[in-house]
Amino acid sequence: MKILVVDDMPLIRHVLINMLRKLQFDDLVEATDGVQAFALLHQQHFDLLITDLYMPKMDGKVLLKRIRDDEKLASLPVLIVTCEDSCEAVKEIIAAKVSGFIIKPFNLKVLSDHLNLIIADANKK
Repeated sequence: MKILVVDDMPLIRHVLINMLRKLQFDDLVEATDGVQAFALLHQQHFDLLITDLYMPKMDGKVLLKRIRDDEKLASLPVLIVTCEDSCEAVKEIIAAKVSGFIIKPFNLKVLSDHLNLIIADANKK
């Protein structure tokens, strides 16, 4: 499974990538913002996108909308990771057809559980 990890903070990307490696995911690519991520999504095939919600240039919400509006990318599973826990923001993301949503901080089990749900859902399609 090839995963694109998007976060503007190098430390968060590093932690997330290390967690993914512990879960036996090794085909990982990094991006620093939504603009870079969207370009990578058109250059390479990815099985999953994990993105932060708040980033400069293009945030996770806009990135998700652009993915869902793009015929070639619309079915890509997207997991959003964020510190945002307001009910309204969560509702907006769910309405935008996100595949999963994790509130920071989280642990390896939470990440694993969400990935298992996303993979199971993708396998149904």
